[in-house]
Amino acid sequence: MRILGIDPGLTRCGVGVVEIDAGRRARFVHAGVIRTPADDPLELRLLAVSQGITALLADFAPDAVAVERVFAQNNLRTVMGTAQASGIALALAAERGLPVGLHTPSEVKAAITGYGAAAKPQVGTMVRRILSLDAIPKPADAADALALAICHGWRGAPVVAPGGSGLTPAQAAWRAAERSAATRRVAT
Repeated sequence: MRILGIDPGLTRCGVGVVEIDAGRRARFVHAGVIRTPADDPLELRLLAVSQGITALLADFAPDAVAVERVFAQNNLRTVMGTAQASGIALALAAERGLPVGLHTPSEVKAAITGYGAAAKPQVGTMVRRILSLDAIPKPADAADALALAICHGWRGAPVVAPGGSGLTPAQAAWRAAERSAATRRVAT
């Protein structure tokens, strides 16, 4: 299975392509970043991200797309850019009928390093080892995208056909609890 991993962002959108065989062995195919200048208008930055992902989908013909799911960040501006880039990736995958897996950073870290709170250098080191690379992919966004793709291939789930939720059972339970709590707050 060939998987395109996307670590969404507006300034640097990390991208990585791996192939995972039936024995769960991962093979490096491609890694990089789609960069946009911070002083460009938002619409041009989003267009550049869209064009970059479109080119990757055409060049590498993945069987699935794995995108980082971000639950919370302190910087609203950063989370907005991440969400916008993520939306582009999801829409382009859906347009091609590709299954999408959404993975939180802690899920990816746990899959790659065995520890959900691992630091970025640990993730990069494990990506290098898993893919038998000479060096850790740079910048870290590219290594993170490869880690997403590996995680997706190893976990085999969550794979979501267009229109699905993309939630793991734990994420679905969390969302249900959040909705229940919100309903109780509104009722009181």
